[in-house]
Amino acid sequence: MQAASSIYIRKDLKTQLNNLKRNPKESYNDVIERLVNLTVDDEPLSAEAIKGLEEGLEDIKKGNLISEEYIRKKYGVE
Repeated sequence: MQAASSIYIRKDLKTQLNNLKRNPKESYNDVIERLVNLTVDDEPLSAEAIKGLEEGLEDIKKGNLISEEYIRKKYGVE
């Protein structure tokens, strides 16, 4: 059996953890483990994805941006 430790959790966070339980008997450890696993992306970015990100950053640095207002007008979104 693995060692256990106590941690301080605010009441509002405990309520959020309770709301994330799949069933009332699920442990907080299981909920936290599930959340941690959701945040880890084991697949590295492809060369194509990295190139796209770099191009996007260059556009931002050059000021090549399209405003949200323009996009909303173009696609008729309010």
